[in-house]
Amino acid sequence: MKAQKVRLAACAAAFAFAAPALAQVNIARTARADETRLMNVRQLTDEGTQAEAYFSSDGRWITFQSTRGTHACDQQYVMRPDGTGLQRASNGKGKTTCGWFLPGDKRLFFGSTHAAGDACPARPDPSKGYVWGLDAFDIYTANVDGSDMRRITNYGVYTAEGVLSPDGKRIVFTSLKDGDLDIYTMNVDGADVRRLTNTPGYDGGPWWSPDGKQIVYRANHPTDAAELKDYQNLLAQRAVRPAKVELWVMNADGSNQRQVTRLGGANFGPSWTPDGRKIIFSSNHKDPRGRNFDLFLVNLDGSGLEQLTTDPGFDGFPMFSPDGRRLIWGAGRFAKGERDVNLFIADWKR
Repeated sequence: MKAQKVRLAACAAAFAFAAPALAQVNIARTARADETRLMNVRQLTDEGTQAEAYFSSDGRWITFQSTRGTHACDQQYVMRPDGTGLQRASNGKGKTTCGWFLPGDKRLFFGSTHAAGDACPARPDPSKGYVWGLDAFDIYTANVDGSDMRRITNYGVYTAEGVLSPDGKRIVFTSLKDGDLDIYTMNVDGADVRRLTNTPGYDGGPWWSPDGKQIVYRANHPTDAAELKDYQNLLAQRAVRPAKVELWVMNADGSNQRQVTRLGGANFGPSWTPDGRKIIFSSNHKDPRGRNFDLFLVNLDGSGLEQLTTDPGFDGFPMFSPDGRRLIWGAGRFAKGERDVNLFIADWKR
């Protein structure tokens, strides 16, 4: 079967993979028969490449990043969960990633590279193999219509992957500002920055638990000198190799860091079930050299692994609606173009 190339932004770290070509069908969708947790599946977008679709606190809007139209790389958009009301929230310059609604749902924060230049950042050198580029994102806030943009970090290196705490007071994010990819928290205005991780290696993709007491994240901590040297050499070139990452959980202050999964492959994009008892994430662990990513559930101790999606392409970036009744995610299924990834929403069967 002919493979289709798909390019996504994994919370600012752009990556490419090949997914099987799929038949083009009408925009109305139903779940696959073996995707028993997903009911009334609907496709929300039908153009370009979408990722990181996250709900507002009232569940009436989502924000997401998309490469579409005349833009050569991701810009930030908002729309209603039925796919209507689409508007761009970023300024159309540089590249954006990882948007999130601030308290009140009238403003967003997201990562953008536009301070480093109006053009899209250069893609990683393919001779380095399978790597993500660490572009010069900083975090900005703006009204949902893109007006009144304000910069809240000023590091000039990869600073993105922000998620708002449930109480609306702090942002957890990933940054290269201290020379390694580590996780930090800060107030919503950028003040009171606190570093949570210190182990050499990649720590990223952080997400608060529903009660705000814990944070799940993805990590790869090199275990020998050669791996560590390779990792550090890539960092100096503003890149990271993401083929091996596992899920970890820590307390909100950075204490009690413990590994959740030991699956192999790339396990990323974690968030939580509404009750805070399980983690939902994307993984290719069944074939770590393969191109198929599916959604899974797992308990906090690594037990009870449950596969949620079975499509032979990409499924990732899951988030539950605030009321816990719906799941939104990005998928390569039914793509029209060879790089397209669209947003899907489904009713969740508990």
